[in-house]
Amino acid sequence: MSRFFTESLKALQPYVPGEQPQDMQYIKLNTNESPFPASPKAVAAITGEEVSRLYLYSDPDCKALIAAIAKRYGLQPEQVTVGNGSDEVLWFALRAFCDENTPLAYNDITYGCYKTWCSMLNVPSKILPLQEDYSVDLSLYRGLDSTIMITNPNAPTGLCLTVQEIEGVLQENPDHVVIVDEAYVDFGGESCVSLIDKYENLLVVQTCSKSRSLAGARLGFAMGNAALISDLNRIKFSFNPYNVNRLTCLAGIAAMEDEEYFQTCTRTVAQTREKTAAALKTMGFTLTDSKANFLFAESSRIPGGVLYRKLKEKGILVRHFDKPRLENRLRITVGSQQQMEALLTALKELGA
Repeated sequence: MSRFFTESLKALQPYVPGEQPQDMQYIKLNTNESPFPASPKAVAAITGEEVSRLYLYSDPDCKALIAAIAKRYGLQPEQVTVGNGSDEVLWFALRAFCDENTPLAYNDITYGCYKTWCSMLNVPSKILPLQEDYSVDLSLYRGLDSTIMITNPNAPTGLCLTVQEIEGVLQENPDHVVIVDEAYVDFGGESCVSLIDKYENLLVVQTCSKSRSLAGARLGFAMGNAALISDLNRIKFSFNPYNVNRLTCLAGIAAMEDEEYFQTCTRTVAQTREKTAAALKTMGFTLTDSKANFLFAESSRIPGGVLYRKLKEKGILVRHFDKPRLENRLRITVGSQQQMEALLTALKELGA
């Protein structure tokens, strides 16, 4: 770092995303992208005429996009806001609902970015340890006096809480915002959107990167009480009012409206996940009951780090976390059926 870097951030440990090597052609099962292209309707929405308008700013209010999301989820437009990926929306939420005196509570095993953001924003972290089987200990969520982050399904475990369990957290913490990060909910979890009109302290955040195949477009959105959304917009318009570009808005609207394609893709991923999980169990792997678009697996024969490296040598990328309680596990994105068959073949060849 340079000698000009601010002293308060010198200890910052940036979040490390899944690797994107360029040295050879890999089967990428490490970043939880969709194995399917974007909806044909989303692609068709980006016409040459629309591209020719790139010299104009996008609509800062994203009215048409927000209307499409609100309609899809049975909400009012004032209950929705959008961002440059769900990361930006979550950042807005931390900036709005946390500070030096209001910590963020989250699990010890979850997205690493929460810890990084807290460090950047000078927000204290309140770490809630998962149980030995990676399940959530709900008794730790009573009267936390903190903003609460629940990743559901969790990453990298893929495990879910029920809507009823999350409702209990909302009831136990009525004076603090409960953020539910539902990046993977469309693959087998149950969304908490149904609770929005019942609880003023609930903020649900989703992304179009996974279930709607728009990872490269960068589009996320938050849904909640209109007052909470107003708070997020206050942050957004103080920081980056044109945060969603013109073409992403168009693709997002079309993707929201293409319900048939969405259902087909998510259903296929879930089916492929279950089929692959069954095959891995037959081979002796231990897995969590993932409801996401990835598997969290441990070989009974080869340590996780070794297996990760051996698969990479065979041209297959998976995610390995060299951390306590995770070092023998691999997070494996559910790709196409062909990709998963290639993975299984490679694992058998390696004696995993």
